[in-house]
Amino acid sequence: MQEQPEPALAPGLTAVVELTVTDADTAQALGSGDVPVLGTPRVLALAEAATVAATAARLAAGTTTVGLRVELEHRAATPIGRTVRAQARLAEVDGRRLAFEVTVTDGDGIVADGRVERMVVDRRRFVERAARHA
Repeated sequence: MQEQPEPALAPGLTAVVELTVTDADTAQALGSGDVPVLGTPRVLALAEAATVAATAARLAAGTTTVGLRVELEHRAATPIGRTVRAQARLAEVDGRRLAFEVTVTDGDGIVADGRVERMVVDRRRFVERAARHA
């Protein structure tokens, strides 16, 4: 009896990315508010970067992932100079659809948490289709 190889993309894959908040990361700079704290768009970008990192080494050649859906609760303000850490864990694989649980923390606790869904696509075909709609 042959052992089945473990799927390349399986629940449990994780990655962590970090960011030290600068002026460019604030709600003021991003146009999402007028306060000098980490802006929600930057929190989302950091969370998505963690999801991309969690699967990057496991994707088949010529494939990539693209974002489908995000549910994110931004719970706490983070001032300039503080470092935040986004962790993504692949929670579910349904064909080409990947669902991640994400948590963003700083030294004091949870800054944001939620769920990010991505889809595995053929990179070349995806870019070609996008160019046709430009």
